[in-house]
Amino acid sequence: MSKAIVKTTFEASRTLRPIYTGGSTSLDSSGRILLTCVGEDALIVNLETGDQLASLEGDGEIITSLAISPSASHAVVCSRSMSMRIYSLSPYDEDSQTIQADLVRTLKPHTAPVISTAIDQTSTLLATGASDGSIKVWDIRGGYVTHNFNDRGIVSALTFFETAVAEEPKSGVQKGPKKKASRGEDEEMGDPVTVARGSTAGFRLASGSEEGRVRVWDLHKRKAIATLESHVSLVRSLSFSSQENALLSASRDKTVIIWDASTWKSRRIIPVLESVEAASFLADSGLFVVGGENGKVRVWDCNRGSEVIEEQEAGEDFEMIIAIQYSRGLPFVMSVHADQTLRLHSLDALSDYKPGSTIEPLEVIRRISGNDDEYIDLAFAGPDRSLLALATNTESIRLVSVASSDHRPSSQDEGFFGADVQHLEGHDDIIICLDVDWSGHWLATGAKDNTARLWRLDPATSSFQAFAVLTGHAESLGAIALPRAPPPFGTPAYNDPLNHPPAFLVTGSQDRTIKRWDTGKLGQMKNGKPHSPKAVYTRKAHEKDINALDVDSTSALFASASQDRTVKIWDAEEGAAVGILRGHKRGVWSVRFAPKNTPIVNTEDGTSTSRGIVATASGDKTVKLWSLADYTCLLTFEGHTNSVLKIIWLPPPQISKNEDDEDEETASKHAIYTRPLLASAAADGLVKIWNPYSGEAETTLDNHTDRVWALASPIPSGSRSDAKTNSSKVNSTPFALVSGSADSTVTFWTDTTSATYSAAVNAESERIEQDQQLQNHIRAGNYREAITLALQLNHPGRLLSLFTSAINAAEDPTRTEEERAIAANSLTGNPAIDEVLQTLGTSNLRTLLLRLRDWNTNARTSRVSQRILYALFRSYPASTFVELATTSVRGKGGRAGGGLKDIMQALTAYTERHYKRIEELADDSYLVEWVLNEMDGGVGLGGLDRLNIESDSANVDLDGNEKDVIMLGA
Repeated sequence: MSKAIVKTTFEASRTLRPIYTGGSTSLDSSGRILLTCVGEDALIVNLETGDQLASLEGDGEIITSLAISPSASHAVVCSRSMSMRIYSLSPYDEDSQTIQADLVRTLKPHTAPVISTAIDQTSTLLATGASDGSIKVWDIRGGYVTHNFNDRGIVSALTFFETAVAEEPKSGVQKGPKKKASRGEDEEMGDPVTVARGSTAGFRLASGSEEGRVRVWDLHKRKAIATLESHVSLVRSLSFSSQENALLSASRDKTVIIWDASTWKSRRIIPVLESVEAASFLADSGLFVVGGENGKVRVWDCNRGSEVIEEQEAGEDFEMIIAIQYSRGLPFVMSVHADQTLRLHSLDALSDYKPGSTIEPLEVIRRISGNDDEYIDLAFAGPDRSLLALATNTESIRLVSVASSDHRPSSQDEGFFGADVQHLEGHDDIIICLDVDWSGHWLATGAKDNTARLWRLDPATSSFQAFAVLTGHAESLGAIALPRAPPPFGTPAYNDPLNHPPAFLVTGSQDRTIKRWDTGKLGQMKNGKPHSPKAVYTRKAHEKDINALDVDSTSALFASASQDRTVKIWDAEEGAAVGILRGHKRGVWSVRFAPKNTPIVNTEDGTSTSRGIVATASGDKTVKLWSLADYTCLLTFEGHTNSVLKIIWLPPPQISKNEDDEDEETASKHAIYTRPLLASAAADGLVKIWNPYSGEAETTLDNHTDRVWALASPIPSGSRSDAKTNSSKVNSTPFALVSGSADSTVTFWTDTTSATYSAAVNAESERIEQDQQLQNHIRAGNYREAITLALQLNHPGRLLSLFTSAINAAEDPTRTEEERAIAANSLTGNPAIDEVLQTLGTSNLRTLLLRLRDWNTNARTSRVSQRILYALFRSYPASTFVELATTSVRGKGGRAGGGLKDIMQALTAYTERHYKRIEELADDSYLVEWVLNEMDGGVGLGGLDRLNIESDSANVDLDGNEKDVIMLGA
């Protein structure tokens, strides 16, 4: 029996994070790269796939304006700190799905915050407009100012455009009052750059201000050539059409004005009857799009002054359009809404437009939620669990795609992970809870509007509609549950779940009551109107709010968890309480029945239960397992540091054969396969995986920074996978678990236990094989192979033993003259070791230096260290060690072992200490020699028989001088 089958290792493979939290947005000319604000940072997103390509860290202040060049070569971010940061962007890498953003310049462009920015179509010029009325034009690559202009008030809109010079009249400037015009026509202010004549002859910059005035600046003449005054409120948007040779200005005064670029007189004033926040000409047509307080994208004909789109009902206040992004040639227009959503509107309908006719509103081909705030609850939906239903602290349910599916139209299955498939709207207040049945076709929701709704989901036909509206509770709903067990195999309800709603559902409310609703008897909807059934029974269940409900795998029982610290078990048919679970010290947030056929759990005192298990999670930071036989607590799991908010059972891996067909012996072999685990999420931001049979936490998952409210598994307990079906058809996602948090993040966890275990087994097998090879080389005396392998395996003890034995062998006095000659010509005394040291790779050389540093600190091993160090310095040039100095050394367990500079300093310090010790020993040896020379009789020289001392006369030479005494035994 192997523990590897138990799910113990998870990896955060995908995440859904905020991509837009309000403020400025900018889209490149390809319509692919989007630059947005996320808090105080900027984010670069691939609009096609939803991938986050790069994050531009802010300076701690709110971003006031940003822009990305049409070619996506540069990004500009301006903040309230009055700084402007210019980033150089690398081309989009398809393989790594990233863009490299390098900060090339940080400037202070104005003495007031920048409110608006614009980049020309060549991606070379940048215009910035500040709240003090100053306007500057910059060379993006050079980072210098090319033009300085001055306007009055806040500069609210900017746009570059180009006109034919011949069409510019000499006296066709519409000027305002003289005193206004005199302040508007500012010359350049100390501009160090001289623009060549003719290079900017047709270049223009238009600016709009809070006073409703539009000014046109000639970049060649460096002055204002027109002051256009017709708006009476702030100008929010400017756009130019070369085909119409006209400039469009849109204002909050509910008008759009078309200005003739030849005369700079108003060609047409169009009342759009809403405060306009964004407008843009559509290329190669006289049409323009408008968006504002009504929250709808509208299309107008600038020549006729009429709306092209059929009348649309105004949206809610939170749907107000704050920006429209469009570039020439794009097949869509992107609208940015106040609720931090992005919508892509197809322009295909305009291809058949005939002047004077009307067409249907532009189709929304994609809706992207920039920020979902808190994730309160979530569940996998759809027949193959390729959709994720999200309750996001709003009045609607967001359905997003998390996997490809054959059950959805190809238009909704383009591989965009996290793309919005549908928004289920109908509740009047925030949705608190949701649940999905066994088939994935039916979704139940409960909200603060005191109602519950049952939704019918048909991804194949893009039909997502409310099937029933359940009213009757006096306060908001906090819990809802559907039966998860499939109906009997082969029945109509099993074969066609889409047309057979769940048999019943249960709701719990803050009014402390539970209700059962029989929905299985409801027929087809009449005229598309949802059913309004009545509750079968209502029971006063608890003394405080009801937080959670769950139906068991047989649909015979359900459980209710309350803030009154108790959990009650109910008979689903009669609505009678059959048991009460008491033991939690605080409110109970979640309750879940164990899956069908869950093995018996043995408690610490040796007792067991065979009638079923239920798990509960509480604000007392614990998770408890309870027996349904006597309603006693079996086990208590402690480990979270804050309230446990959600628990679910993780289904075990599927057995290849039906367990009903296996004998006892085979079933026992697969016993570990049928043991589910328990996952818990808490307010400490952690998700823990518990083994109910060992009573221990298998692993802790950490990828959130706030409360984790929601947990879900693609194959919940009691789902269709428990029936005699192929589970691969039920779950098309690679994820084992998904968690949703108050930090606006959804994390998708992949079970990597099998891969991790296989990698560990392979690594262990390889290690054993290499260890055996090392021992074989050591016994055979193959120093070269043994040292290389010891370095690779990082065995410092064996490496030291190898070097010591090799050096000792080189100094063996019993060696032959030939062997001594070879050792004398070797750096280490062994040519084989020299060859190994001279051919070390960078990694092995770094490891060896680290070992030498350690050995050099000990006097007993310093001799080996000094010998090897001498050989290294004689074998490698200084440049090799300089290159190593730029990297760091990792020690055991991945801990930093220090850079090469630190290693050399340690080697130097101990080497000086060793040499000092040797010098002191040498000095002491001279003293000993002198003392022995002065001692009478040569005491300590090994006895008189070892002395070659002549008689006193023999110690005198022929000249009568006294000879030196030679100590042969020294």
